[in-house]
Amino acid sequence: MRATALAAVAAAALAVGACATPTAYGPAQGRGVGGYSETRLESDRYRVTFAGNSVTSREQVEMGLLLRAAELTVGDGYDWFATVNRATDRDTRLVGRPDPFAYDRYSPYWSPFWRYYHRGYWRPFDPWGPDIDYRQIDRYEASAEIIMGRGPKPAGDPNAFDAREVIQNLSGRVPRRPM
Repeated sequence: MRATALAAVAAAALAVGACATPTAYGPAQGRGVGGYSETRLESDRYRVTFAGNSVTSREQVEMGLLLRAAELTVGDGYDWFATVNRATDRDTRLVGRPDPFAYDRYSPYWSPFWRYYHRGYWRPFDPWGPDIDYRQIDRYEASAEIIMGRGPKPAGDPNAFDAREVIQNLSGRVPRRPM
C-alpha cells in the first residue's frame, strides 16, 4: 500500500515537473506541445516555425527556429540561408485564481454571515470583494520563410546566415528532447 502511494506521488511530481520546463528542441507533437515544423515551398525555400510553451523564453524560441533552418539547409546540401519573412508572435493571457487564504473564518474583519437585502432576497455581502491572484502567461511562436543558397553567404545581408556556423553556435545552447 505504501509503495503504491509513493509511486503515485512520484508520478505526480514528474508530471508537474514536466510542465515547468521549457520546450525542448524537436518536432512539434500536436497542438499546444511546442517544437518545430516546416513546409517545403520550393526546392530551395521553406516556411519554418518553432513554438514554445509558457516557460520558454523568446530567445529560446528564436534560437530553435534558426537552428532548424540551418539543419534543413545543410540537410538539403546548401551552405547558407536567408530569412525572407521573419516574425515572433507573443500570445499573452491573464489567469485569475481566488486566493485560498483570503477568507479566514476566524478573521475579525470578515464574517460569512454578513448579508444585505435586495429585491426580496438576502444576499451575501463582502465589503472587500473577492481577493484574486492574477498571473500573466506568455507563449512565443517564431516563424520565418527561408531561402537557401550554395557557396559563400551574401556579404552585407543581415538576414543571411552561414548554416554550419549557426549549427555550431546554437547546438549547445538549445535543449534537445530525449530520444
